[in-house]
Amino acid sequence: MFLYLVRKLFYTFLVIFGVASLVFILFNLIPGDPARMVLGQRTDSLSVKAARTDLGLDLPVWKQYLKYLNDISPLSVHNPSNGKSSIYLDTLIYGKPLVLGKMASNRVLVAKQPYLRRSYQSRQPVSTVVMSTLPNTFYLALVAILFATIVGIAMGITAAIYKDSVWDRLLLVNSALGMALPSFFAAILIGWLFAIVLGKYTGLNLTGNLWEVDDLGEGIHLKWQNIILPALTLGLRPLGIITQLMRSSLLETLSQDYIRTAKAKGLPYRKVIFKHALRNSLNPVVTSISGWFASMMAGVVFVEYIFSWKGLGYVMVNALNSYDVPLVIGCVLTVAVIFSIVNLLVDILYGILDPRVRIG
Repeated sequence: MFLYLVRKLFYTFLVIFGVASLVFILFNLIPGDPARMVLGQRTDSLSVKAARTDLGLDLPVWKQYLKYLNDISPLSVHNPSNGKSSIYLDTLIYGKPLVLGKMASNRVLVAKQPYLRRSYQSRQPVSTVVMSTLPNTFYLALVAILFATIVGIAMGITAAIYKDSVWDRLLLVNSALGMALPSFFAAILIGWLFAIVLGKYTGLNLTGNLWEVDDLGEGIHLKWQNIILPALTLGLRPLGIITQLMRSSLLETLSQDYIRTAKAKGLPYRKVIFKHALRNSLNPVVTSISGWFASMMAGVVFVEYIFSWKGLGYVMVNALNSYDVPLVIGCVLTVAVIFSIVNLLVDILYGILDPRVRIG
């Protein structure tokens, strides 16, 4: 089990390292000057040159890459005598790093929190911006996956019980339609229908957040209705997947010998379904739920932007529009870490439950 865990941790590290390197390379290939975006298009060349020096953009690309990896790594090499080094910036933002040992040329090896640098536009630490918006994305993904799980399992059980009936075919068509609709199109369609056309009946808003300040600025109020439309949009695709997985898994379980024995003993059909068959049919559904929750945390960009939900995806789109490179990289790395951690936990759970996974 230990070797299995070490191997999965190594693969997780490779994924995060690959994502970090790929994002850095892509932003160096995209045409544009972040320094000019920060100062404005009408600024003079001397100011642009000074800004490029301040942002470290005057260095060769390979030096920028090494410095970038040094900043985002929890183990870094720094020169304490350099007041402009990222260890100095780390001290201001996170507290004093832990010095692990001395190296040549007055450099030290330190353990610290990853330094994601500062936003070009707001000049705030990227970690502060990310942590302030990440809870909104988490709440949205949680509500969406709960909706998809509860409704999807119920629809899958209904479709399996009434196999080949009108209800079965209708539920399968609905699940296939939910999987086929792109998230951005579903968001526009659902927002237009329930917030604009039927808005006076539903009372739902096209835009808004979970917590909002009232018009007089006197307090923050919970606006739970604002999460309904984005959560409904985000949950459509996993709803379709869970419905079909639940149906096929339950039908397969109902064909097993022990289910036939339970029926032959005269047990009520409802008891056979919910006490014996359902529990053994949930394994593929649970696997799908864990994967989809990680995907939701990583793929809510369009949904958040259309509904103006101030989450990680909304911030990422605005950062792309303003060419705020540190903020975009920070958001992408955060998403990659969340996705990798969830997948790692699922892999570890597989290894605990099924020894054949560790052997393989």
